[in-house]
Amino acid sequence: MPPRAPARALAALVALCVAVVGAMLVPPSPAQAATIHYVALGDSYSSGVGAGPYDGSSCLRSQKSYAPRWAAANAVTSFQFPACGGAVTADVINGQVDSLSASTTMVTVTIGGNDAGFASVMLTCRFGSSSACAEAIGEARDFAQTTLPGRLDATYVAIRDRAPGAQLIVLGYPRLFETGWCGLFGMSASKRQQLNDAADLLNSITAGRAAAAGATFADPRSSFAGHGVCGDEPWINDVTGIIEAYHPNDEGYRDGYLPALNAVTG
Repeated sequence: MPPRAPARALAALVALCVAVVGAMLVPPSPAQAATIHYVALGDSYSSGVGAGPYDGSSCLRSQKSYAPRWAAANAVTSFQFPACGGAVTADVINGQVDSLSASTTMVTVTIGGNDAGFASVMLTCRFGSSSACAEAIGEARDFAQTTLPGRLDATYVAIRDRAPGAQLIVLGYPRLFETGWCGLFGMSASKRQQLNDAADLLNSITAGRAAAAGATFADPRSSFAGHGVCGDEPWINDVTGIIEAYHPNDEGYRDGYLPALNAVTG
């Protein structure tokens, strides 16, 4: 009887080859493909203002914001969260980017609204006259079209300089209002429509500058559609609290922002 060892060796070699080829045909999971070092930058729409509870810092960071929720769902290798309520582009450039490094693989940022005077515009439109609201919105629109693009460009350059290999995802802002009936003491439909139009302009400018920087723009507007202030199930806070006014609530970050981020991360 001929020796059986060579046959066994050949069978083992064939099995090994089949296993290797099979492994090559099955795409690795994200966790297997690469480690994820994620840094979340930006303003109050990144830090989670409106959702609470907060971390006790003046930045009002909440674990209910989209960034920590995404980090938890994707089992990231590391997660840093320097986003801060009230931040403008200069705050990102001069402080928040210090959390980035060459090992950072993913960066998200929501920024620009405060540069354009978000808080003062909202206060004017909520409590001021129609003409005062229109004037405030007009000034913000002019700023967004003339000055903000350069500030956004500088912000994205600063991020790229610190994290050259990272995927940069720029998230926009939702429309804040539904334009139907809003009660006797609600903001007029005209004011709400003008503010929504201004949000569209801000998103258009931000998306354009993000594309110019080679970043991915994540647009939350479709996710929030039907859930603005004055809607039946609002995901945006009204003036129940001055700090949290016109920011997403828990559902807004979970069901509005997080799906928008998931749509571009896969």
